[in-house]
Amino acid sequence: MSDKNSAGKRSARERLQMERDRQKARDKRRRTLIVSAAVVGVLGLAAVVGLIAANTGDKSDSSGSGPVAAPSGATGEEQLAIPAGATDAPSTLTIWEDFRCPACAQFENAVRDTIHELIDSGQIKAEYRLVTIIDGNMGGSGSLNAANAAACAQDAGKFLPYHDVLYQNQPAETDDAFARDEKLFELAAKVPGLDTPAFRSCVSEGKHDSWVNKSNEAFLNGDFRGTPTVLLNGESIFPTKGKEQISVENLKKWVAEANKGKKPGTASPSPAAPSPSPAER
Repeated sequence: MSDKNSAGKRSARERLQMERDRQKARDKRRRTLIVSAAVVGVLGLAAVVGLIAANTGDKSDSSGSGPVAAPSGATGEEQLAIPAGATDAPSTLTIWEDFRCPACAQFENAVRDTIHELIDSGQIKAEYRLVTIIDGNMGGSGSLNAANAAACAQDAGKFLPYHDVLYQNQPAETDDAFARDEKLFELAAKVPGLDTPAFRSCVSEGKHDSWVNKSNEAFLNGDFRGTPTVLLNGESIFPTKGKEQISVENLKKWVAEANKGKKPGTASPSPAAPSPSPAER
């Protein structure tokens, strides 16, 4: 009886473990489907946004006026890109975004953790390029104002956390809430150390407005369909790369393929140096 009882207990434990393993597998598939659905759900919106951008984008309205003040640490041609990650990372992820764009928020909220993981592990460096397509299509100035505020956050060395907060708190596309400085200050308070007199002055004065307009002009002059536009080493991966749709797993796979045989980056960019406001001098 003892042997039978022992065997019975082992059998029960094995059945329990098998059921746990099956449940874990089901949970993993469910999480993958949820994330994939969130990303794939962007595709229809992206197509619509792209079509609107192609039909109504007016280059003459986006050139801006006055001197172009690039945010601290901006890189690339005409200093129109905000970098993140090791400068010697083997691959570059370029993201053209509009803070009022619903498809951009869906993309960011679905793959943000993966992008951060790839940046932190030195697999990629990111280049964020900001545009104002929704302002042109819907009216208002929230795209411009939020992009300027994000550039001000870059001056303070806090672009990425503020960028993420803006997308996590994006208003409805028809609600131009980001046009109000107070809304941007309210969200800046969610990023430790950002809501300072220097940041508020930078936002209120529209210090980087002309730079944002210059970036938008570069987007309109490019061969892009709409926002978000996401490129891996210059090749479009959103909404698809070849015949494969973007997903968390595919993004990791594409980066791994691009980086095969290459070492992760380790060189840190120079930290952004915030400019003191008169009140802080």
